[in-house]
Amino acid sequence: MSTFTIFLALIVVVAFLLIVVIMVQNPKGGGLSSSFGGGGTQQLGGVKKTTDFLDKSTWTLATLLLVLILLSNVAINRGGENVDSKALDPDATTTQPLPTPVDTANDAATTTEGTEE
Repeated sequence: MSTFTIFLALIVVVAFLLIVVIMVQNPKGGGLSSSFGGGGTQQLGGVKKTTDFLDKSTWTLATLLLVLILLSNVAINRGGENVDSKALDPDATTTQPLPTPVDTANDAATTTEGTEE
């Protein structure tokens, strides 16, 4: 298993956990829920520590996701081979010859000659 594959699996797991943590959180106020009549039903005696835990875990998972994405970028082309762009190489030649242009003026002249009455 390559390093990139391991990073990719970790990114998927962290992204799934981040989605779950965000979906569990209660909206803090305003937004679309208050315009549809949900503004007056806020919880008065909610658990403060749960909100703090979910807030910290959201920031931690988001930071971890960003770090994993950056590290996976470093590991993406580490296969031991030198991968250079041929567009940047001035000595690179194309393997196929360029197509020759088609002369459309002669084609128009031949089609009109056969239609004369």
